[in-house]
Amino acid sequence: MTAIYARQSVDRADSISVEQQIEICRYETRGEAFTQYSDRGYSGKDTNRPGLTQMMNDISGGQIDTVIVYRLDRISRSILDFSNMMEFFGRYGVKFISATEKFDTSSPMGNAMLNICIVFAQLERETIQKRVADAYYSRCRKSLYMGGPLPYGFRKVPAVIDGIHTSMYEAADEEAETVKLIYEMYSQPDTSYGDVIKKLNDLGIRKRGSDWARPRIRDILVNPIYVKADLDVYDFFVRNGADIADPPSAFTGENGCYSYKNRSEKKKKSSGLCGIQIVAAPHKGIIDSEIWLRCREKCMSRNQVIPSQKAKNSWLCGKVKCGNCGHALTVKRFSTRNSRYLICSERMNSGTCCGAGTLYADEIEEIVSAEINRKLVKLRILPRAESDVTDIERSGLGTELAKTDDEIKVLLERVGKADNALFRYINERINALDRRRNELNERIKAAEQKKYADGEEKIDMWSALSFEDKRQTADILIKVICAADRKLTIQWRI
Repeated sequence: MTAIYARQSVDRADSISVEQQIEICRYETRGEAFTQYSDRGYSGKDTNRPGLTQMMNDISGGQIDTVIVYRLDRISRSILDFSNMMEFFGRYGVKFISATEKFDTSSPMGNAMLNICIVFAQLERETIQKRVADAYYSRCRKSLYMGGPLPYGFRKVPAVIDGIHTSMYEAADEEAETVKLIYEMYSQPDTSYGDVIKKLNDLGIRKRGSDWARPRIRDILVNPIYVKADLDVYDFFVRNGADIADPPSAFTGENGCYSYKNRSEKKKKSSGLCGIQIVAAPHKGIIDSEIWLRCREKCMSRNQVIPSQKAKNSWLCGKVKCGNCGHALTVKRFSTRNSRYLICSERMNSGTCCGAGTLYADEIEEIVSAEINRKLVKLRILPRAESDVTDIERSGLGTELAKTDDEIKVLLERVGKADNALFRYINERINALDRRRNELNERIKAAEQKKYADGEEKIDMWSALSFEDKRQTADILIKVICAADRKLTIQWRI
């Protein structure tokens, strides 16, 4: 059976439709029956497409022996993907034909042309990507609307900038007042994120139906979209290494600013401004520059509260959850002494949870360690101690002792029928076996004493494990630990 495959990523007037592609490919079938597969709205940069997946499944099922496409880039624009696809076709003896490029894989010349064309198809895709990226950054520097989530405090309205129809932000009265309250509170020296959240919760103000959290408060406080940008703001950006797209004259003290990641930057900085591009925005700012700068510098002077993604402070990180809200408990340290404690991340971020009570990390680790010890002993998967070797040795000694006793018994039964020569042999052999039996009994007794002496050491071997070994062991054994009102509940995986 012949298969015709067609793909159209964008439905535009200047692009060839799926129906047109199939009609052109029908000529290559020479009137024979065919099955058509198509994908609309899918890019050729990867192979995760339903129509293509179905065709590949039918090929592996032996239903298809020829694949026809309108053009090579309809099936793939990646050299690697296409190479793997051609290998797959060859494995099942499938011939590949491009209707407009006039080659097929049934000849060496067709294979050579195929590889050349796929190189240029990938070059075209990468060129398109670069043009799109260039256009994006060009639009950024022209202060055009670039999409994305609508910032709290604004609404989107139509606008025309330099003859281009686009959108811009406009202050949303009620939300804008909340933004002003946040800045006014945080500009006070002793006010924290938690204080701001508590005040908003007391006033019954929510963030578009969601609870406030520290990261969301900080996002508002560091975003230059809210500032009435003047020369003081311009100087602040210059001092902190930002790339400013506009001259100082654009900072009139009325409009806000957009911030974008520079093209050369792989990751946006959390506190500094190196690698950030600042563009004067067309919308009016909400916050006076003096208050915005005070809050922005305060944010830069303190560490951002982000729970560590990797266990560093405790080998239980990520395992202990609040029994009231289900969020993770984060390990923190008292500022006055070197003690670790666990705090509910939801209580810390939004204040909406009452928390799990006062939990000291050292105490929790000690309790969980004891439970893990019991679990390991029960499962008999503790790291092997010397007493394990003693158990094996004692078992072997017991087996040898039993064989010795059996041999002595057999020899004693032969004494009554033995002549003088045989009697002397039996007597010597029994004496040797008796000495061996006494020796084995002594060794078994010593092994028993060593077993009891090593018992405590074996159980305590958990404390000798490294931090990473404890973390991995806990991850294997424990699904989650729920803590509430100084009560721990461990859910085991095994």
